[in-house]
Amino acid sequence: MNKIELLSPAGDLEKLKIAIDYGADAVYCSGEHFGLRSGARNFTTENLAKGLDYAHTRGRKLYLALNVFAHNEDLKGIEDFMDEISDLPVDAFLISDPGILRWMKVNRPTANLHLSTQANTTNKISALYWHEQGIKRIVLARELSLKEIAEIREYTPNTLELEAFVHGAMCISYSGRCLLSSYMTGRDANRGECAHPCRWHYSVVEEKRPNEYYPVIEDVRGTYIFNSKDLCMIRHLPKLIEAGLSSLKIEGRTKSIFYTAAVTGAYRKAIDAYMKEGYNWVFRDEWLKEIGKASHRLYTTGFYFGKPGAEDQNYDSSQYIRDYDFTGLVKSYDSSSQLATVEQRNKMSVGDEIEISGPGIEPFLQTLDFMTDENGIPIEDAPHAQQILKIRVKQPVSENYMVSIPK
Repeated sequence: MNKIELLSPAGDLEKLKIAIDYGADAVYCSGEHFGLRSGARNFTTENLAKGLDYAHTRGRKLYLALNVFAHNEDLKGIEDFMDEISDLPVDAFLISDPGILRWMKVNRPTANLHLSTQANTTNKISALYWHEQGIKRIVLARELSLKEIAEIREYTPNTLELEAFVHGAMCISYSGRCLLSSYMTGRDANRGECAHPCRWHYSVVEEKRPNEYYPVIEDVRGTYIFNSKDLCMIRHLPKLIEAGLSSLKIEGRTKSIFYTAAVTGAYRKAIDAYMKEGYNWVFRDEWLKEIGKASHRLYTTGFYFGKPGAEDQNYDSSQYIRDYDFTGLVKSYDSSSQLATVEQRNKMSVGDEIEISGPGIEPFLQTLDFMTDENGIPIEDAPHAQQILKIRVKQPVSENYMVSIPK
């Protein structure tokens, strides 16, 4: 059975390390410009080098997003950026603009090129065309069904890899080609600056009643007419793999390390179980429970089983579901004292019931019965952001384990 790649988001160096520690085979990120997530902290050249070293020493890969649709004014900056990182062993570049593709073929002919979902590849002839232009992997449009993916796989050579999003936020516009953000805020979604106006609260205004606002449905909170549920395909993992995908991609470069850990860890367990069990694979509810610990919207299977209907939109609210508060990141553990050094991320207090989770362990609950500041002075509360604490834990933990509080 071919190995299936789990590809996780890395919005900054910390998230990269978390993604790899929790089981990602590869991560995708961008430099400070020219990727489509300017809201992420992204990578300086120095941190990109550190991230590559962290990934490669662990046998993982790093893909660099260069997937803006470039305007003339962007081209010199892209050339300068590519010169700046010319010595870095990036495993692949993620692009969408044909002009950038041509520049790469002329100036970086040995680079491994992946085609972004922004290029809207929706059929087998397009896939073959892009492969003939030098593309080694295509991130397929989100609007494809499993049946269409299987047809593309059958039509194209094995030298072309297919990748698809399997988890995360869904864009209301066709593969992200959105005009709302640019029109309403001046922030161009196709240059990495989307303001996500699809999540805003909308009402209807009748032409002759300019100051009277009507909700589309009878709900005092208004109507979120563009607000898609989040994609989640962990229940259908065998169908994704059997359709011919080489890489399963998680969305979320701007999301938290808690999200990165929870989602990456759950999909890692599901993929490993499939590789071991094959056709005897059985979905485990605990995987979905693990994913649900990170803030999320209600879930949908997107276009994979046909065009989404009304049930795939959330008309009531754009708010996230938050069943857990992420409260701390383990930095180290002292087995002699059973104390874990934790960097606080949200308030926690002695007496709280906390859950600790990490790669390779089953999450465990305990009462937080002892806590000190970084100088060893006992404290009852930790209200200060990124305060260094020591807490007593009932079983050994390791760096980058997560501490959270169930609501």
